[in-house]
Amino acid sequence: MKRLFSGMATTVLMAGLLAGCGGGNGNEANGNGNAANGNGAKGSNEPATETAKEVKLEFWTISLQPKFNDYFNNLFAAYQKDHPNVKIDWKDYPYDGLQSQLLTSIAGGSAPDVVNLNTELANQMGSKGALVDMNQEITPETKAAYFDGIYKSTEIDGKAYGLPWYTSSQVLFINKAIAEKAGLDVSNPPKTREDLLTWARQVKEKTGIAGYAQQVNSNLLAVDGVPLLSEDKKKAGFNTDAGYQAIENQRKLYEDGIIPKEDANFDKQVTYFASQQVAFELSGSTFINRLQTAAPDVYKQTMAVPMPLGKAGSRFSNTMNIAVPAKSDNVKEAVEFAAFLTNAQNQLEFAKVANTLPSTKDSIKDPFFSQDDGTLEAQAKIASSQGLENASDFLLGVEKAGDINTTIVKHLQNIFLNKADVKAEMDAAAKEVEGLLQ
Repeated sequence: MKRLFSGMATTVLMAGLLAGCGGGNGNEANGNGNAANGNGAKGSNEPATETAKEVKLEFWTISLQPKFNDYFNNLFAAYQKDHPNVKIDWKDYPYDGLQSQLLTSIAGGSAPDVVNLNTELANQMGSKGALVDMNQEITPETKAAYFDGIYKSTEIDGKAYGLPWYTSSQVLFINKAIAEKAGLDVSNPPKTREDLLTWARQVKEKTGIAGYAQQVNSNLLAVDGVPLLSEDKKKAGFNTDAGYQAIENQRKLYEDGIIPKEDANFDKQVTYFASQQVAFELSGSTFINRLQTAAPDVYKQTMAVPMPLGKAGSRFSNTMNIAVPAKSDNVKEAVEFAAFLTNAQNQLEFAKVANTLPSTKDSIKDPFFSQDDGTLEAQAKIASSQGLENASDFLLGVEKAGDINTTIVKHLQNIFLNKADVKAEMDAAAKEVEGLLQ
C-alpha cells in the first residue's frame, strides 16, 4: 500500500475534517443493507421505516473501479433491503489522485462520510480528533469479529479510528532445490526468525548462495521486539542494549554474505531470487506473478510457508480500513454501513474476487483459504491466511512517522553498507528522531 499523504497535506486534511464535512455530491448508487449478521453499530437493530429520513452517504475508495464494480453494486443492492432510505454515493480515486480530491472537497466545505484509509493515516487523523472512535460506536460482538492484532492497530489510547477491511501479509518463499542441496528438510520449514537464520547460514556454507534479500527499514527493530518510540511517543526507544544488539546481529548477516548488500534498497529481490542468487524470499503474494514471468523454472521449484515469527511474536500486515469523519452529518448511518461493508461475509466475498486477505476471523474459516490445488498461489494463500492470527500493522501512530522511518533507515544503511559504528549511528538516529517528535 502506498503512503497517501505528505505531512503538510495531512495537516491540512485533518484541519478541514475537524472544521466540518458531510455527504457530498457525485454519481449515486443505491445503498443497501444486510441484517443477516447485524449492522454492527450500537442501536442499529431497528428496521428502517417509511418515515426515516433520506440519507446520502458519500463513500470513497482507492483504485477499485471499474474492476470491482459488480461486487460493490451487489453489496449496495443488499444494503438497500434494510436501509431503503440510504443512498450510497460511491467515488473511487487513484492513489495519487486521492489527496488532491480530498483537499478540494474539504476546501469546498464537504468530505466523505465513509472513507478508505490505510492504518497509519487513519491513526494520524484520529489522534487529531478528525475521525469517529469506533469503540464508542460498534458493539463488542462486532469488534470481536476482527483479528485482535489488526483491530488493535487502529487504536491509539483506547480509541479505534477505523474498522479493518482488506489486508495482506508476507510469506516465506523457499527455493526447494537450493534448500535440499544444502541438506535442509523442506517438509519442516523454519518457524522462527532464528530458524530462518540457521537455514540461511547453512545455505551459505553448503552452496555459497546467499540466504535472502531484505528491505532496510525500521521493521528490522520491531520484529525483534525493540520499540521504536517510548510509550508516551516523546522519545526514541531503540537506542538501548537490545536495540544495539539487534542491529549488530543484522550487520553480521551482511558482513557474512547471508544477506546481499547489493539489494539494500530491496529493488532487485525478484532478480536475485529468479537468478538463484538467494534461496529465500520474504514477500507478499504479488511476488508470484513477477517470479513466474521472470523465471518459470524457478517458479516451479518454489514453495510458500507462513512467515517465521520474530521475538515480537507477530507478523506484519498491511491493512486498509474504513473510517468515518467525526464531523459527518450522518455518523450513525455511516458507522452502520462501515460495519456492514467489513463484516465477515462481505470480506470473504471481496477476498475471493480481489485476491486479498480478510481481517475478520470467521472469513478465514471458509474452505477457500484451505483448499490446496498444489500450485504456489494456493500455498501462498494458505500460508498468508494462517499468519493472520499473529498479524498487526506496523506503525508509529505519530504525525511524522514517514520522516522517522526515513531517518532510521539512513543510519541503518550507513551501518550495513559503510561499516559505521552501531552504537554511534543508533544514538545519532535517536537524536534526530527526538527532534522530529518535538
